[in-house]
Amino acid sequence: MSKMTQAIMTEPGNIVYQEVDIPEVQPDQIKVKMKRIGICGSDIHVNHGKHPYTSYPVVQGHEVSAEVTETGTEVTNCRVGDKVTIQPQVVCGKCYPCTHGMYNDCETLKVMGFQTTGMASEYFVVDAKKALVLPEEISWDHGAMIEPLAVAVHAVRRFSENMHGKKAVVLGGGPIGNLVAQTARAMGAEVVLLSELSSYRLATAQKCGIATVNPSEKDLLEAIIEVCGEDRADVIFECIGINPTMKQAIAYARKGSHIIVVGVFGDIAAVDMAAVQDHELALLGSAMYREEDYIKAIELVSDGKIEFESLITHRFGFKEFKKGYDTIDQEKDKAMKVMINMEE
Repeated sequence: MSKMTQAIMTEPGNIVYQEVDIPEVQPDQIKVKMKRIGICGSDIHVNHGKHPYTSYPVVQGHEVSAEVTETGTEVTNCRVGDKVTIQPQVVCGKCYPCTHGMYNDCETLKVMGFQTTGMASEYFVVDAKKALVLPEEISWDHGAMIEPLAVAVHAVRRFSENMHGKKAVVLGGGPIGNLVAQTARAMGAEVVLLSELSSYRLATAQKCGIATVNPSEKDLLEAIIEVCGEDRADVIFECIGINPTMKQAIAYARKGSHIIVVGVFGDIAAVDMAAVQDHELALLGSAMYREEDYIKAIELVSDGKIEFESLITHRFGFKEFKKGYDTIDQEKDKAMKVMINMEE
């Protein structure tokens, strides 16, 4: 059996490289050669030993682009040579969410790189139905950015399929907040305002054509009214997962409007439920994505409506995975998207 190199996190902060067998391709599976892997905030939680649903050892890697090198006898959706990204959810297909089109909320959801094997290896064998073919013009780097963009697409859709004429405020200018802002605009929002404390992330959002405000320098409510008008925003996206921004979202939401919670909260949030009730706010969570979100994300990129390059701040080779994690710790807000080149 052929061998491949795999990166294994044996414990928080420690990655070793081992030679492992390449799995056999079953009739409904494909084998892909990994090209790029992006590191996300959840990966960092694992690196710090603070992800509540991940145990060790674990193989990470869920934001990916890859090339199909082998297909099973029953595979029809892709072929050898195709450029693909992989949807990393492993679902049961039998629970209520799964049987009602909401498999991203599967009762026994597992995600590659967290509760099951991720893609940080030279090759990966996976069910073909999880692969989405990318247009040739999308680069390997940008192909690995489709996953976080799908997160943003799903979040915007939690509010509305049609953003035309809508006004949106995004709290948080990290990669997801930035992409939520870009997606809202790309899907037709009339106004998008992004709030962020980091001058670097504010500058990055501005490079992407997004209006910004630093709430430490200008009153956020004043800025919202200035940009959106007296009626404020139709929707506020919380993209950090901390109490201060949750408090802002509820305090500055227009009565009867929507708040979409995209950020992952590490602690129990203190939520002003009296205001939620009295103001008839729609407070909605947004979890991961579904295949239609990937398809829409690919469409937005193909149409030139999303700026990825400004978000990719660092690139490392496969054997420098740990350096990628360390850079995120050291650079903090200046490390937006760290990309691992699996061919180096």
